[in-house]
Amino acid sequence: MDPVRLRLPADDTWATVRDHLVARLAAGAGVIDRMLDTGLIVDAAGCPVSRDMAYAPGMFLWFHRELPDEEQVPFSVDVLYRDEHLVVADKPHFLATTPRGSHVAETTLARLRRELGIPTLSAAHRLDRLTAGLVLLTVRPEERGAYQSLFRDRQVAKEYEAVAPYDPALALPCTVRSRIVKERGVMAAREVEGEPPNAVSRVELLEHRNGLGQYRLMPMTGQTHQLRVHMSSLGVPILGDPLYPVVTGPVAAGDFRRPLQLLARMLEFTDPITGREHRFVSPRVLRAWSSYDEWAA
Repeated sequence: MDPVRLRLPADDTWATVRDHLVARLAAGAGVIDRMLDTGLIVDAAGCPVSRDMAYAPGMFLWFHRELPDEEQVPFSVDVLYRDEHLVVADKPHFLATTPRGSHVAETTLARLRRELGIPTLSAAHRLDRLTAGLVLLTVRPEERGAYQSLFRDRQVAKEYEAVAPYDPALALPCTVRSRIVKERGVMAAREVEGEPPNAVSRVELLEHRNGLGQYRLMPMTGQTHQLRVHMSSLGVPILGDPLYPVVTGPVAAGDFRRPLQLLARMLEFTDPITGREHRFVSPRVLRAWSSYDEWAA
């Protein structure tokens, strides 16, 4: 994975770089000393930093984080498309898109960098760890911004599929508009009063049977957990959702039962580099719809 770049603050006055790192990083003195002694922390020129190097305000340091022990996600990432600019992957439930928190090596990006041998691979957008489906990744760092702008400027048509309870009183199709806020350190996002709305989703019912509905969801905006919040607000929370309508207890590591029944089914856009028209569709099947008993077991 990419190294961490750290800039020494201008307003700190430590005797050595080592003293600052021990005080500011959570790794502990033993870990910092070992990394310094083995040359794992370097300056902007790539030269190893020694234990007694004097503190220099504004100095840049580079190092790779130590990887935490991670539970292996026992599902594959499928590559649906690859050219010299793009990789389109179909990720499974439970696998994060990019390194974050305790998920580093067991992420879509890290796996594909290893499997495809593309160290410059980057994600143009992100799916929740619990959501399966299509992820667009870029091969060349200088082109990443062009693909990210497609999502920022809403030039990508996106369709999701979900399985949730069926409510015959719910008038569908409908467009949900609300204001969603996500506070740092709080697991669940929430809807609040206020204008203008910052989250807009189109919800359609495809089919229903045995008290369940198969839904097509089309987000017009990209707020955190937007589709999950909107389905819950309609009274039909997505099956397997540990946050909405209520936050449940944490799932034990290695428990891959009952995945969230939300799938990023389709991406459609005009390639900003080549001008090609792209349309990608995930072949995955949501298990609660194909075999509810198997999913619920």
